[in-house]
Amino acid sequence: MKLHKAMAVTSLLLILLTVNALVYQQEKLLSDGEKILLKLRVVDPRSLMQGDYMALDYELAAQIRMHLAEQRHDVDRPLRPQDAFVVVKVDKDNVAEFVRIDNDQPLAGNERRLFFRVRNNSIKFGTNAFFFEEGTASNYQDAQFAEFRVNQEGDLLLVNVQ
Repeated sequence: MKLHKAMAVTSLLLILLTVNALVYQQEKLLSDGEKILLKLRVVDPRSLMQGDYMALDYELAAQIRMHLAEQRHDVDRPLRPQDAFVVVKVDKDNVAEFVRIDNDQPLAGNERRLFFRVRNNSIKFGTNAFFFEEGTASNYQDAQFAEFRVNQEGDLLLVNVQ
């Protein structure tokens, strides 16, 4: 009985440590990360506002999709699942523009690596949805950019749409 209780307490402590470590990482990214803006694409208005969140699509994702399709010489075949980095150029207003899929070349001073995932034929940067307080949808319906924080490793955290 004591062994089971000790295992349960140990498991609970490990879970709490893991959750706290993840929260700490996100808080650090929020406070120390560099501001990057990704241009939003028009989303089907019927799916733009769904309850208390907004579906997001990015111009950068479309550029990555086109680049990957051209590499395969097949724009109609679904993208294969992968984790990768895209290199973007950041202008004076912190707006990111596609440069290339990362190939381990050194970055120029205004270039950054951003992590992305391909899942279910969709390209994702951190998240593809923005949650907001009930009744505030009108504040976001004309948003043109998604504001992220990015760290040196290319991890992204969505903080706002504007």
